[in-house]
Amino acid sequence: MKIRTRNFRKDREVANFWPSFTDVMATIALVLFFLMLLAYIQYIIAGKNLATAGQNLEYLRKELDDTNLQLESSKAEINQAKNELRLLMNEIEDTKAEVERGKLELKLSREEIDKQQQIIADSNQELAQLREKLQSIAVLRVDILTKVKESIESEIGRTNDRGEPLVTVSENANLVVNESLLFEFGSSEISWEGKLLLEQFAVAFEKILDDKSIRDFIDAIHIEGHADNIGSPDSNMKLSSQRAYNVVNYILESNTDLEGKQYGEYFAASGFSEFRPIDTGDSEQARKRNRRIEISINIKDSNIQKIINDYLGLQ
Repeated sequence: MKIRTRNFRKDREVANFWPSFTDVMATIALVLFFLMLLAYIQYIIAGKNLATAGQNLEYLRKELDDTNLQLESSKAEINQAKNELRLLMNEIEDTKAEVERGKLELKLSREEIDKQQQIIADSNQELAQLREKLQSIAVLRVDILTKVKESIESEIGRTNDRGEPLVTVSENANLVVNESLLFEFGSSEISWEGKLLLEQFAVAFEKILDDKSIRDFIDAIHIEGHADNIGSPDSNMKLSSQRAYNVVNYILESNTDLEGKQYGEYFAASGFSEFRPIDTGDSEQARKRNRRIEISINIKDSNIQKIINDYLGLQ
């Protein structure tokens, strides 16, 4: 039993050797085939992938070039923006400097304006003082004549027996004596009533001239004769002039102190005929008003000039 068993095993082993080898070789061949097939497929796939990768690489290179171009453009824009910013900063600095200069100039201008305003204020004050002094001279004329008028009225009254005012103050601040109080119509001889009136003028003028503070400003006490338009201008000129001279002469004769105190040099006389009417009408009332003696006070120009020179700082 044991021997048979060994033989059976031996016969079986010899019979199975070649099929097993063939199977192994076939299997190996099949494996190699599959491996080659897989390698081929992999090669094909790798080639396609490589082509795709090449295309992708070219695309990426192009994208990279575009990106580089954009980057360069961006860098250029950034540099330009930096330059513009630098210029803008410079302009801002210049503007700040200009503003500072403007502030300084404005401050100086305000200081100059303040100085000018102070100068103007001082000048206005000086002008006001000058105006006051000049007005005081103008008032002096009126004041002198007013004092003369008041002096006469205090002695002999304001009107004559006919109710006519002895003296009036005209619009030009002159004393006006109605000619009918001094002269008969067409005559240059002073009436008795007129002499009484002129004697009071002589006393009043002496009082005025005795005041040195007033006398120093007086250049002349001017007696003016005026006529109406009846008659020729030549005859009216002679009549008005003669009446003015007679008035001055009688004032000086009636008060010899005027001559003694050398006040005669202050008196002057002139005639104006019909050429300075105070009433342009042609009625008898108008002509009566125009027939008159006017007394004006002339202020020395030197005193006015002195006041102006003092203001201007002149010697």
